Amino acid sequence: MLIMGIDPGIGITGYSFIEFNDDRFKLITSGSIQTDKNASHPKRLLELKADIDFLIKKYNPDCASIEQLFFFKNQKTIIPVAQARGVILVTLEENLIPMYEYTPLVVKQTITGHGRADKADVKIMVKNYIELDKNIKLDDTIDSIALAICHAQNARFKEEIK
Repeated sequence: MLIMGIDPGIGITGYSFIEFNDDRFKLITSGSIQTDKNASHPKRLLELKADIDFLIKKYNPDCASIEQLFFFKNQKTIIPVAQARGVILVTLEENLIPMYEYTPLVVKQTITGHGRADKADVKIMVKNYIELDKNIKLDDTIDSIALAICHAQNARFKEEIK
């Protein structure tokens, strides 16, 4: 199963493609989409849509795991992030990619065993699941990998209880 992990944002959207077979994870690719902060908001959304569409067509994932908006500390960013997330959801739907949404709390609980884990804890545990490229620095990219792993673990669990 090839899972696309997506950590949505208007400025930076983290993405990853994780292969999950026989309880093993393999990172196919990961990175970030960084929109031009000097461009208009609609142009940034269009840029995000085009880049997500390109990645979907290039890697052809079986499904996508995307962060669900749950709680925002910064009220100034919730609307732009929600709009970016909406563009991503529409692009996934246009490409007939099944989507699974997870809150940060569920991702942290699945990855670390503790729903209130911090970014450093998530990164450490992601490294326990999958070999990471040393060049991966952005939290958004790590979060996208955690989202893909979270979905794989949840999908595996659901299959086991059938």
